[in-house]
Amino acid sequence: MNGPARPRGRAAIALGALFMFLGFVALGTWQVERRAWKLELIARVDARVHAPAVAAPEPARWPQVDAASDEYRHVRVVGRFIDAAATRVQAVSELGAGFWLLTPLRQPDGRIVLVNRGFIAPDAPPTPAPPTPVEVTGLLRMSEPGGGFLRRNDPGANRWYSRDVGAIAAARGLNQVAPFFIDADAAPAGASPHDPVGGLTVIAFHNNHLVYAITWYTLALMVAAGAWRLLREEPRARTD
Repeated sequence: MNGPARPRGRAAIALGALFMFLGFVALGTWQVERRAWKLELIARVDARVHAPAVAAPEPARWPQVDAASDEYRHVRVVGRFIDAAATRVQAVSELGAGFWLLTPLRQPDGRIVLVNRGFIAPDAPPTPAPPTPVEVTGLLRMSEPGGGFLRRNDPGANRWYSRDVGAIAAARGLNQVAPFFIDADAAPAGASPHDPVGGLTVIAFHNNHLVYAITWYTLALMVAAGAWRLLREEPRARTD
């Protein structure tokens, strides 16, 4: 500024600073609210994961199953595996690169749910699923349509990069398939070392909202301090 600010200029500076201050405060408050929501979500999911297994949703409730209400719920299903329709989906886990083995499980009433039996290495053929009826417990997961990062599923070539329930069911000619799949729990001690390794579900929620809130509030204080200093020094400059 080449000269002392006129009253109109002072008002513009004050008004601009006020808008910026209120904007930064609003953004900080929004992050505080998001943090509270995220902490509630984490607590809710943690309670689902560690709760006793309950029956998986019945077909009548399938249209209402969603991530907010059901994902990571600890569920159980009973039925027979359809081993011939198993599907390998590329995966990277704490055990390295390999595949998730998704095998349809037909329940006594005929409906089917895909079960992610667990992780298998690329060069280690898994033990076939047992032909006898089994009870499976695990975490309910939502379908992953489309494919993985920059890689689309290719059913024709039997290349799968995500656990897309609808596409896998269509490719395998399955009907009455639940719109979700189940990540099986870890196998009990004494299981065959060639069995798929279950219990590897990664549950992680990014929670940087407190850092973002502090950043926005700090910017608000900086704007307030800068405007106060500028408006305080301006009359002195005019006097000089």
